[in-house]
Order: sequence, then C-alpha cells, then structure tokens
Amino acid sequence: MRKRVKKKSNFSVLLKRRESSTKKQQQQHTSQDLSLSLSSPLYRLLEGRDHHSTVSRRYHFQDYLIICTCSETVEEAKMGTLSKVLCLMLLCCIVAAAEGTLKYKDPKQPLGARIRDLMNRMTLQEKIGQMVQIERSVATPEVMKKYFIGSVLSGGGSVPSEKATPETWVNMVNEIQKASLSTRLGIPMIYGIDAVHGHNNVYGATIFPHNVGLGVTRDPNLVKRIGAATALEVRATGIPYAFAPCIAVCRDPRWGRCYESYSEDYRIVQQMTEIIPGLQGDLPTKRKGVPFVGGKTKVAACAKHFVGDGGTVRGIDENNTVIDSKGLFGIHMPGYYNAVNKGVATIMVSYSAWNGLRMHANKELVTGFLKNKLKFRGFVISDWQGIDRITTPPHLNYSYSVYAGISAGIDMIMVPYNYTEFIDEISSQIQKKLIPISRIDDALKRILRVKFTMGLFEEPLADLSFANQLGSKEHRELAREAVRKSLVLLKNGKTGAKPLLPLPKKSGKILVAGAHADNLGYQCGGWTITWQGLNGNDHTVGTTILAAVKNTVAPTTQVVYSQNPDANFVKSGKFDYAIVVVGEPPYAEMFGDTTNLTISDPGPSIIGNVCGSVKCVVVVVSGRPVVIQPYVSTIDALVAAWLPGTEGQGVADALFGDYGFTGKLARTWFKSVKQLPMNVGDRHYDPLYPFGFGLTTKPYKM
Repeated sequence: MRKRVKKKSNFSVLLKRRESSTKKQQQQHTSQDLSLSLSSPLYRLLEGRDHHSTVSRRYHFQDYLIICTCSETVEEAKMGTLSKVLCLMLLCCIVAAAEGTLKYKDPKQPLGARIRDLMNRMTLQEKIGQMVQIERSVATPEVMKKYFIGSVLSGGGSVPSEKATPETWVNMVNEIQKASLSTRLGIPMIYGIDAVHGHNNVYGATIFPHNVGLGVTRDPNLVKRIGAATALEVRATGIPYAFAPCIAVCRDPRWGRCYESYSEDYRIVQQMTEIIPGLQGDLPTKRKGVPFVGGKTKVAACAKHFVGDGGTVRGIDENNTVIDSKGLFGIHMPGYYNAVNKGVATIMVSYSAWNGLRMHANKELVTGFLKNKLKFRGFVISDWQGIDRITTPPHLNYSYSVYAGISAGIDMIMVPYNYTEFIDEISSQIQKKLIPISRIDDALKRILRVKFTMGLFEEPLADLSFANQLGSKEHRELAREAVRKSLVLLKNGKTGAKPLLPLPKKSGKILVAGAHADNLGYQCGGWTITWQGLNGNDHTVGTTILAAVKNTVAPTTQVVYSQNPDANFVKSGKFDYAIVVVGEPPYAEMFGDTTNLTISDPGPSIIGNVCGSVKCVVVVVSGRPVVIQPYVSTIDALVAAWLPGTEGQGVADALFGDYGFTGKLARTWFKSVKQLPMNVGDRHYDPLYPFGFGLTTKPYKM
C-alpha cells in the first residue's frame, strides 16, 4: 500500500486595482497591487481531501478586485465558503493596507503627489465629469453619481426654497455633496454662487454696495473686510465658492453691467482686487500666483470676466471690444495681474469678443497669456452657457463651440442644463483625437489643485457653525460704513457760501419724496435675491433710506413721506426742507443696456415739484451716472448714492452730519449721452463732474 503524503495547503488573497483608462495607468497600478499570503496560519483549516486543482473566487470592493485563491487540497465547495469567511475577516486589514496607497486622501502628502495619484486612478469619464458645472435644480444625486459631476451652482435667484434659512441651504448642499462622495473615488464637488455684493441670493444676508460705489471709497482695506464678511456669510450656507469679484473696467455707462465695475480707471480696479485676500485669505509668503483658500472661513474667489468685457462698442453687453493690443493690455488686463499675484483660485471668461474673436474661443489670451505668461495655476471657468455663445445665434454649431472652448483653455464648463449633450460631444471629440487627452489632463489638474487647496477632500460637508454670521450686526455695521464712504456729494448749496448739508436733525416738518426712498429692492439693485433684482421691501431684511431718516431726526421732527407729491402738496406743506430720492429701477446684464440713461419716471417731475418750492437735497440711487444736468440748477444739494444695499442708515449718517462726505467719483459724470463714451484722459473731455470730483463736509461736533 502506498503511503499517503499530505501536501501543504496554500490560500492567498490578491488585492488588485481595476483597469484604468490608459496603458500607462495600468502599468502604474500593477506596481501597487497588494498580495497577502495566508497559507501557514491556515494549514490545519485547509487540510482535507486531496484535489489537485486551483479554485478562485473574485469579489469587488470600491476601486479593487479581491481574488481569493486556494490550491492543492481544498474542494471547491469548501473553498467558496472559506473564501467568503476569510475575506470578511480580513476586509479591515485589506482595506487599511489598500488605503495606505491612496496618496490623494492623505493631507500630509505634497499637493502635486496627491493630484498625480488621483489623476492616475481616474477613468476618462470621471475626468470629463470634473470639468462639468451644472445648475442646482438638475443636480440630483443620481445625476451627480452617474456623470461624476465636478461642480454645481446656483444661478441668480436659484434657491432651495423661498426665504431659505442657512440650515436649508446647508442641507441642500450636503445632499448633493454626499452623492459625489459616494462615487468610486469619492471626489467632492465644489458648489459656487454669485456673491457679488454680499451673499446676494440669500434672504437675510448683508447686501453691500455694488462695486460702482466701492470704487468711490478708494479704500482697499474696506473692500478686503467686505470680502472677509462675504466669505463668512457664504460659508454660513455651506457654499465654498463665490463668483466674485468682477474686475471689469467699464468704459461706457450705457453698459448694463457698469455697476459691477469699480471704475473706468484700471488703477482703482487694481487696488480693489484686495477683496480677493478678503474672500480667500492672505496669501502665504512664497506662494505668489498659486491658488489659495485659507480654511473653512474663506471661499474660493473668481476674477471675472476675462477680458475686456467693460470696453464693448456702445456699452452693449456681450458685444465686441474694438481696441488694439496696447489698449487691451493697458486698460483691461492690469486687474488680472493683481488677481493672479494674490492667488485667485479661478478666473471666468467673458462673453464678449476682442476684435471679433469671442473670448471663450481665444486660445492666445486664455492659454497663451493667462496660463502660460501670467502663470495662472487655478482653473478657468466659462460663463453661464458661455461656450454656446461662441456662435451667433448661440448653440448654432455646438460641436464647434465645444472644440473651440476646450481648445482655448477653458477648464470647467458652466453648462448648466445640457450636460449630457456636452459630455457626449467632448467624449466623441476625444475619441476622434480632435481634443487631446493632454488638454483634459491640464483642466483636471487645475480643478483638483483648487479642490485640494480648499481642503474639500478633508472637510467636504458643511455644518451650521457659521449660521449666525448671516446678516450679523457686525457685517451690517461694515456695510453701513461702506455706504457712507461710497457717497459722492456733487453739489452743496446754490451758492458755496450757503451749503445745505449737513441737514439739521431738529426741524418742524420735513418731506421725503420718491419711490426710491422706501424701497429696499431699488436700493440694492440687480443681483439681489433674484438675477434682475426686485421691487419692494419684503424680499430681504434691511433699512430703507426713509427708515434711516426717521431713525436719525429728533423725535419732535415730523417726517412726511410721499412717493410722488404734486406741486400744490409741496407748497401747502410748509416743509423746512425736503429729501428727494430718485434713480433707476433694478436690472442686470443686457437688460440694463440703454441709450438714454435717464432717471426713471416720475423722478424728473418729483424733482421739479419739490425742489421748485422748498429747499431740497436730491439723492440719486443708480448703478451709474445718469442724465442730471437739466435739474442741477433747481437742486440745492445733490448726492450720488449709487446702489447702497441693505444698510440705508449709511446715507442718513452723511446727510445729517454724523459723518462727513468723503467720496470721490471713480467714474466721469457726463453732461449728455451724446458725449459717450467719455473717460478721464480722453482728448475731448468736457464732463458735468470730472473723474475724482467730490465735495466734502465735516461731521457735526457731538
């Protein structure tokens, strides 16, 4: 009888990463496979019938294929049971070992190593998904997971519910984020919103003066503090990314976005880029030009709109900027030098064209100049449906638009609804080798650099720890300070010897006239709660100019308010003086383009009825200089208040002398629209009030 020989059993577990999209990535992954030999401890467990065969079982876990193999002595049935049990027992050990190879999840690793590690693990579809930004209303968990969407935004007025609380916002953002985190690689999405004068989409937020007023202050430290306050309020709603600041140099007030510009002078615009470290945090030393976001109290900023958007012909929105290279680089580009040096995380491309070529298709400027010469290392994002508008009419040739936009160097595409069409089209063009994979990798590297820098991988979910920052007392006081510093006193008294301002607080009876005096919507302008802004006082929280006047005057002073008083009412009223508040209605973008720049009705008649009968100060609430020359001789005092936002008390602070007027025009105030465009330094410069003009007053001694 032949003696039976027991053979040593062998059981092994192989942990193997799934196949990647390129041969190079497959080779890299092979070196990271993990094999655990478990034969010795399992000798007695695996003894049994002598079957000279090898049996394997395969299990999938996230990014890995787990292969359990047994040979020599184990029957197949027993192998199946044992492999399952052993895999469960060893799962924690295996995952821990595997996680040790995931450099991108380790914050101690160098930034470049984390980016490379994650990119090497990604499929082409995952890479494309990171380049896509979609609107909140279509960002379902299913869509986020299926298409690996990299970013979501709230368009103007896009909110989870009317008058939504910070908790509602945070819960919505986190729900979307959790879907992103549940994908194979768990790459967090980045949520963005237009916070262009405070967190202006959100009910109860502090609404700061629009940029046209902030430029008047010439106070970089003030705008830096506004940036910091805005960042806290944006974070209060769980959002880490703000599409601000606008660093356009508006050269024609007929443009409907002129109030988003700090000045017609690029040097003031450069100074105001100090809002970027306010939003993002102060750039550490030796990090010049590198995107930086300093923790959970800060947000990624977005300098916009690259470049020349403020110089279009006749101020027509999204039009052609006709100017030579010296003019483009000397007037419209300087703000971007400062923005890049201050570590701005993202830059948004303009709808406009330069000498006929749409900026969304301008490879020379986006890639050649911004990325290669200025060494901008953040990501370039399109504007809303920006690549669609490369053609006229928009979406005429979508294949060309996708090719032109991506080839120009745009990294993230604000689709925001037709994401499947974009994904299909770019995938097809990559497959056909029209768009090289190197262009996709450049975009991906930039997007991931910003996400890693922001700390999104470490703390992707928001909480309510900053909820009390929304509309806080401190932020409203800051906005009030900004309002009074942004006011420009254009006239004070019909003769210099008899100034009207400051107004006395103690009087018998005063008149406040004009719809703009008691209308928060008008006071805030466009991009407030909704894209185009609103009419009325119930859409957000704030102090109207009328309420501010009542808060300021003595208790014995009678304040009479009339939206549109006739001359007889004024003459019979026996008023000591009147405050007339007139201006423009809210608007945004192309809906604000105009050729007449007049005060909206019945503003002119109110000025005539009131100022013809009683001493008056006219306060103009507008996003730009407007036609005022016909009324100047009738007016005793004239104040440009721009679009002051929610804190109307700042207007009363200066009118009644608690603080003096200090603002100086950052825009030329024309006599007639026939003079436009007219900017400081032009050969034929004959304004009503020149750039830099502004009377001053001293505060009353307390």
